[in-house]
Amino acid sequence: MDIAARRKADPAHWRLATAIRALSMDAVEAAQSGHPGMPMGMADVATVLFRNHLKFDAAAPNWFDRDRFVLSAGHGSMLIYSLLYLTGYEQMSLDQIRNFRQWGSITAGHPEYGHAEGVETTTGPLGQGIATAVGFAIAEEAMRAQFGSDLCSHKTWVIAGDGCLMEGISQEAIGLAGHQKLKNLIVLWDHNDITIDGRVSLSDSTDQLKRFEASGWRTLSCDGHDPADIERALSDAASGQDDRPVLVACKTIIGYGAPKKQDSSAAHGSPLGAEEIAAARAAYGWEHGPFVIPEDILADWRAIGSRGREAREAWAARVDAAENRDEFARRISGGVSDRLAPTIAALKQQALASKPKVATRKASEMVLEVVNPELPETIGGSADLTGSNNTRTKDLGAFTPENRRGRYIYYGIREHGMAAAMNGIWLHGGLRPYGGTFMCFTDYARGAMRLSALMGLPVTYVMTHDSIGLGEDGPTHQPVEHLAICRATPNTLTLRPCDLIETAEAWEIALSSDSTPTVMALSRQNLPTLREQAGENLTARGAYVLREASAAPRVILMASGSEVEIAVAARETLEAEGVPTRVVSVPSMELFRDQDAEYRRQVLPAGTVRIAIEAAVRQPWDWLLLGERGREEASGFIGMTGFGASAPAPTLYKEFGITAEAAVAEARRLLG
Repeated sequence: MDIAARRKADPAHWRLATAIRALSMDAVEAAQSGHPGMPMGMADVATVLFRNHLKFDAAAPNWFDRDRFVLSAGHGSMLIYSLLYLTGYEQMSLDQIRNFRQWGSITAGHPEYGHAEGVETTTGPLGQGIATAVGFAIAEEAMRAQFGSDLCSHKTWVIAGDGCLMEGISQEAIGLAGHQKLKNLIVLWDHNDITIDGRVSLSDSTDQLKRFEASGWRTLSCDGHDPADIERALSDAASGQDDRPVLVACKTIIGYGAPKKQDSSAAHGSPLGAEEIAAARAAYGWEHGPFVIPEDILADWRAIGSRGREAREAWAARVDAAENRDEFARRISGGVSDRLAPTIAALKQQALASKPKVATRKASEMVLEVVNPELPETIGGSADLTGSNNTRTKDLGAFTPENRRGRYIYYGIREHGMAAAMNGIWLHGGLRPYGGTFMCFTDYARGAMRLSALMGLPVTYVMTHDSIGLGEDGPTHQPVEHLAICRATPNTLTLRPCDLIETAEAWEIALSSDSTPTVMALSRQNLPTLREQAGENLTARGAYVLREASAAPRVILMASGSEVEIAVAARETLEAEGVPTRVVSVPSMELFRDQDAEYRRQVLPAGTVRIAIEAAVRQPWDWLLLGERGREEASGFIGMTGFGASAPAPTLYKEFGITAEAAVAEARRLLG
């Protein structure tokens, strides 16, 4: 059916959808930057979705029981910005649309969480949206099981493109979703068969329907430009006729209506140009100027934006009548439980008394064993390394299709998918996710970890086996550059505790955060309890004096994690030789940088030799060795300069020269 016939077949729908197309063309043209083709192609699908199916109220963008809408194909951001303006989201004014991709606007090039209400998650890196949506769907199931369907019962809708489905993370996501039978997850695939390079057939020949079916999904198809057929498919998808997630393949034409550029990569990632826009307007029968939406069409869209008000008010009444309304309110607010601090304090006192010698991964488990029963919002998991990460405590139970009250997710060998799902779990609200893998495999999770930081999501990454101390598995599994990478990532808190007390403090920090993800770097090897007091959370200082010098210090030994005990041993030798030596534990460089200048000066005064000890590369230590009153001629580093090797941990530390003896020798050299 050609455009003229479609205009006549359903004029009301056509006018609504054309408003999206016009705004998208105009905004990209004004910015001289952007992707007009995807919004033009998916305007019909989005119109049917928002008009007939999506549960939302534009006047209450953060209503907890709304349906979640995720634009995984984030390059088509003008689709969601147009919808937010048209349906009446207060923040999304016409001026914001006009200022698409400009400094200070909330209409960023790709949708960014926190910039505009109605944008549920940051997308743009392809595949992240669909993977994050799996976390939304997991959280919806978990919260419904804990609080009941009267308080939590909604769907997660996703628009994903061909590129989203090519990215490797998509298989991790759809495999997990299918296995978990997330029936309230519905993916609308913009099947336009075009990428930037040209037709999809240049690079891919996957039968996506069979792929999804093999992964445990129900699949449907529709003509993405026929509103009646779209309605049929979406109604079927939303019917919940079985327990599988649903993929709807929406066959569309990218740049629909642009006579010379539609169905080609020319409509994908650049403005259409004035001539092509004029021709498209003529084809649409749209006689209005740039950014002009007729009042009657805008009124119809605003009515769509308010149709969820009655459902929201009914939900609010149910919440008010619920016996557990106070706990529900606390949970969805993301507030910190008042049970956390006393629980941590009690464990620290126990540790001070018993002085256990345990790996910090085990110490982390000991923390979780007392925290998880007190904080029902925690939901843990691991990427197939549960016994190594020590992330499951006996009270949690597995989250499965048969047990939605379980609070432990077996993610399988899906580090990237796990990280993205944790982002979605937090964004949904009501839960605090943590998940584990080996520190080295942050490489696999990096894309989603970066989005955790960009969005300011306080998810916790439990990264064990954090150095050559893991031993025989060798350099493929031994992280040497990963601490530097994590520390270099903006808005990421990297915590590397040295014993049970610091580990407990690290967890208190992580579970109290409201806008920063935490990377917990934990050892495989056993470590002694080194702390001699358990009052103040000294880890929150970032760095502090663990062992004071016998007089004004001539040497300061700085270390983190498993190397703090090496610093303590080196200090004993130096003190015995008459060299006053201070040991500074540095569990978090980021937190130490946040301290005031006077505190930093007290910990690291001028005029001393400084030596940093860490079984990793030197790079992040230079600001403490050369800055903060340090001097190059009086600074040294004991650590790694290359990759590790396969051998028992004690052998590796000796062969790579990360020993107390090496630290003492370096101090002697620098003292002259």
